[in-house]
Amino acid sequence: MHLGMFAMPLHPPDRPLADTLDEDRQAVLLADRLGFSEAWFGEHFSSTAEPIASPLAFFSSLVHQTRQINFATGVLNLPQSHPAMVAAQVAQFDHLSRGRYLLGIGPGGLGSDFELLGIGDKETRSEMMLESIEAMQQIWAQDAPYSIPGKYWNVNITDFRFDGLGIGEMLKPYQRPHPQICLSIITPHSPSARMAGTRGWHPVSANFIQARYIRSHWEAYAEGVESIGERPDPANWRIARSILVTNSDSEADEHLSNPDCGLHFYFRYFRRMYLNRGSMEMLKPDTDMPDEEATEEVVARSMVTWGSPSTVLDQLVDLHSQWGDFGTLLMVGHDWDNVELWRRSMTLLANEVMPRFRQHVEATPAAASM
Repeated sequence: MHLGMFAMPLHPPDRPLADTLDEDRQAVLLADRLGFSEAWFGEHFSSTAEPIASPLAFFSSLVHQTRQINFATGVLNLPQSHPAMVAAQVAQFDHLSRGRYLLGIGPGGLGSDFELLGIGDKETRSEMMLESIEAMQQIWAQDAPYSIPGKYWNVNITDFRFDGLGIGEMLKPYQRPHPQICLSIITPHSPSARMAGTRGWHPVSANFIQARYIRSHWEAYAEGVESIGERPDPANWRIARSILVTNSDSEADEHLSNPDCGLHFYFRYFRRMYLNRGSMEMLKPDTDMPDEEATEEVVARSMVTWGSPSTVLDQLVDLHSQWGDFGTLLMVGHDWDNVELWRRSMTLLANEVMPRFRQHVEATPAAASM
């Protein structure tokens, strides 16, 4: 059982960008010192609340200040860029990090990005994602010349090449044939999870849905793996959850009661998004609850694993009994509205909670295959 972190990242949009970028960098540096295995950061072009336009550039500022942590894009929204450009940038970063990279991909999830770039409906974006990653893999698998036709993009270098000078050749990743491909999963019983299983990709269960839906991600993924005659490995499954570890339960309770805390903003953001999509059942602790009763505090209290180290451990043990075995717990990185509180939360999680949680998992018969 590994411990990583996953950050969209999401900050109140009135905060200075230089400050939030520095805060996110400090979170990764702390995670590296605490032994976190990986750090995931997302990509958006048209949101000052989710302001990282290039997670690879962000990671590049951290490579030489970290010792062991792996960097993961959570995710590169493939329909939004030409696959040849993404292939080259991924290969470059994979070398810069000497293989400390996980290739998280997705079809995109922010409506303003779709409008900005003129990208079509959900079905179209899914087609574009698949065409893009297949083109990237072909680029990495061969040398020039390149002639990869597609419905949405063409990859062609056939004429302008100079042998011996490297002109016309595409960069190949440090990890061969390429970094591990991972797919973020949100919807229950996701067909995307099943597809990931058929393609050898690893699933990452998102944190902004209720815990009751998470097990269905594994079931869909395992079905896909089994459909190609292989055995699904729970070690390949990552689950992201919001976690707040404090010295006492009352300290966490007080923080969650503060309407100005970053967690309230986080779930206010998703509440607005899910209301717009007609998907509030994904956030509500009780699906029969009226939408207006599912306030950001109600949602936060039901979706954040919070309390003292012993309380958080008990909650993780309960979640493990619901979900079965998985390979990596991804602590969600939130806005550091209280720097001391969040730094201590990460430290308590890594040093006090996780060693005991690992002992529990190792002592419990495998549940994911039940």
